[in-house]
Amino acid sequence: MNELLTRIVTKLYRTCFAPCHGWKFQNFGTGAALFRPFRVDGGKSISIGAKTVFQRGTWLYCRALRGGETALIIGDGCAFGYHNHITAVGRVTIGNNVLTANNVYISDNLHDYEDVSRPIMHQQLRFKREVLIGDGSWIGENACIIGANVGKNCVIGANAVVTSDIPDYSVAVGVPAVVIKQFDQQSEMWVRR
Repeated sequence: MNELLTRIVTKLYRTCFAPCHGWKFQNFGTGAALFRPFRVDGGKSISIGAKTVFQRGTWLYCRALRGGETALIIGDGCAFGYHNHITAVGRVTIGNNVLTANNVYISDNLHDYEDVSRPIMHQQLRFKREVLIGDGSWIGENACIIGANVGKNCVIGANAVVTSDIPDYSVAVGVPAVVIKQFDQQSEMWVRR
């Protein structure tokens, strides 16, 4: 009985979320929801596709540096785990049907640290590079993607730190992340690298 009640409450929450909160975003798709507690900074530059769901503890941050333009675009049918943090000062684009585990960090920027006379928290954010995560990818628990692209239908292993591009149909693990398997189109098999 508890499971049925949970499913009913979840469906009701998702139905009511857009009318109550959708106006805070640039675009907000039907059936999308962020489960409480969540934090959104710069919602008018954030687009979220239909049926995309964020579990509790999500923080979406989208603020331009020094008057520039910024966008955080998330496709349809995505499922984000608990405590995901996605931040854009330039542009972050996440495709359709992307799945993340808990505690995933996706960012197009870093903190400056060059001035050793000032605490890092008092130094400026610095745009590193636009981030694009391809359709159908899976990002494992505690993974970080910072200023790098992830191709479509990729697997990013738990605890990986992605700082350089990962091609389509790849499995990447480690710090820094390296590709250990890739789908070979000719043999139609996954091949170790």
